[in-house]
Amino acid sequence: MDVTPEAELIDPPEPKVDATAIQRLLLERICLLKYQPGDQLKEAELAREFGVSRTPVRDALNRISHLGLIVSRNGVGTVVVSLTAEQIRHVYEMRLELACLIGRLSPITPGPAHLAALQRLLDRALTMHSRFSADDYLAINHELNELIASMIGNTSLRSMWLQAYVQAASTWHRVADTMGPEVSEALVKELTDLIIAVERGDAEAIGYIQRVHIGYGFGKVKEVYSL
Repeated sequence: MDVTPEAELIDPPEPKVDATAIQRLLLERICLLKYQPGDQLKEAELAREFGVSRTPVRDALNRISHLGLIVSRNGVGTVVVSLTAEQIRHVYEMRLELACLIGRLSPITPGPAHLAALQRLLDRALTMHSRFSADDYLAINHELNELIASMIGNTSLRSMWLQAYVQAASTWHRVADTMGPEVSEALVKELTDLIIAVERGDAEAIGYIQRVHIGYGFGKVKEVYSL
């Protein structure tokens, strides 16, 4: 009779979540307003949630604090904050300039995987358009930004692109709630334009398309936030 080695009977331990993964998850929650301005982020609670010590949680929070999205307040702890009007303007101005560099600095030629991912997002956006949901809209935008980042070959540019995105993202929930179907139509147009650019393998066009739609978004942010 065959005997299974003892080692095979023991399930391998699940890998622990590190500070980078925690940072990514917390930023996603802030971007999608799962955490809203004024919410407290408690190290002990987050450590229990992720099954880690408080050290990687503290490390992740320190990284996020540099983006201006959370602050540590005496007697209160770590709190989610919103950007000032000036900070919002600066972030969007930066995003407009960064977009132009996507197809210039070590561009990655988009391929079939990028095209398939864009088509899936477009299908979701078309479905959402018939029954608009701000949460769904933000989730599609969030995935689209990560997809765009995957087409940026220059690592420094990619880092700045992601940083500027997370700083701007939370402003869009209010815009989506206010504008509704109008921003949904713009998202469908953006995805359609990107699909055409990817089909042509045109990385530079992707950057220009992003600049146009970031400019549109900035206009809506100014309108809603009275900037």
